[in-house]
Amino acid sequence: MLLRFFSCAALVLFSTALASAEDWSQWLGPDRSSVWDAEDIVESFPQSGLKVEWRVPVGLGYSGPAVVDDKVYVLDYVKDSGEVVNNPGGTSKIEGKERVLCVSAENGKTIWEYDYSCPYDISYAAGPRCTPTVADGKVYALGAEGNLTCLDAATGKFIWSKDFKKEYQSKTPFWGHAASPLVDGEAVYCLVGGPGSVAVAFDKNTGKELWRALDNDDIGYCPPTMITHEGVKQLLIWHPKSLNSLNPETGQVYWSLPLKPQYNMSVTVPRKQEDFLYVSGIGDEAAWIELKGKAKPEIAWKGKTREALFCCNSTPFIVGDTIYGSDIQSGDFVAVSLKDGKRLWASKEVTQAGRRDRHATAFIVKHDDHFFLFTEKGDLVLADLSPSGYKEISRFHVLEPTNEAFGRPVVWSHPAFANQSLFARNDKELVRVSLKK
Repeated sequence: MLLRFFSCAALVLFSTALASAEDWSQWLGPDRSSVWDAEDIVESFPQSGLKVEWRVPVGLGYSGPAVVDDKVYVLDYVKDSGEVVNNPGGTSKIEGKERVLCVSAENGKTIWEYDYSCPYDISYAAGPRCTPTVADGKVYALGAEGNLTCLDAATGKFIWSKDFKKEYQSKTPFWGHAASPLVDGEAVYCLVGGPGSVAVAFDKNTGKELWRALDNDDIGYCPPTMITHEGVKQLLIWHPKSLNSLNPETGQVYWSLPLKPQYNMSVTVPRKQEDFLYVSGIGDEAAWIELKGKAKPEIAWKGKTREALFCCNSTPFIVGDTIYGSDIQSGDFVAVSLKDGKRLWASKEVTQAGRRDRHATAFIVKHDDHFFLFTEKGDLVLADLSPSGYKEISRFHVLEPTNEAFGRPVVWSHPAFANQSLFARNDKELVRVSLKK
């Protein structure tokens, strides 16, 4: 009888582990590593194309979907009035509602939705930016104007909320709040803004403030990032003047390192490789940083223009001594040696970008030995990336690029990978595409 109990318990734990491995519970995946752990996935696309399981209407938004068990969560905007003008130097005023939408992963049918009135006055006002974070039966959604909402993941029932502008006197970033909430342990970490509160930790169950830290006029757009180095957890917060390491329990600052991208655009998260971090942004701000425990790190090298990798819209990916990503300055997809910051190769084949297409973007997810690259043209590309070059295996057009940037159509939303499928959205629809072998 005892043996049977342990056998059943082991089976339950094994099944739970498999289910969690298939979830895409937040931005960049379950542990924000941009790695998809799934079995029986295609190694090339069929000539007839991939199977589209369903397409359902959604509103405006850059927010990527999250998938947990049989539910898909996405944040969108239902506009009532005003015009969205994508002017990088100015804002748009529109009226409407931000909405958290939950649909069935099986058939796309709406399970529940929760909305609230939210006028926008931001640049590129076409909807919320942050991917919902799903943890322990709750979903945390941060809107573009600083409304953080915690809902029951099964029913959509309201649990608690925070209005950053009212409660913290924060100033909405020029391009809107874009730092997806991070849940770790009993806390949810957010970039908030306001005096002494660039970063704030909330109790994930009640919304009670646990601590606030850091002071800067602008908070930037880089999501909070948790790392462990020499056995010590550190919460990384990159605002437009410095990269900061905090004690996640108290908000105490371990160290700060000046890193100042242009236009206050601290966006992509630092990527850790053993004792080093790669941090990059617009301008000449790209650095390979050697960690020194809780002490201030040292910059091993800084990138030079037309060398290194300067990321913005999408977070790069490290394999061994090479980092891959979309370069904001050239529009190329590039590979760079982490030993010296020199480019190994650059290609426009991934995004099929024009010669002067700024911010040409491909979102990167690794699966086994291959990479899935979701491009701003709405293509899903299966490819091999290596220090010697880019090798495309297959390409499938998933969505029309319904947004606009710098005069060209784009879809700038990070997809989710779960249930042997791709889940992606533009400003009109959410789609599930089977990637089952």
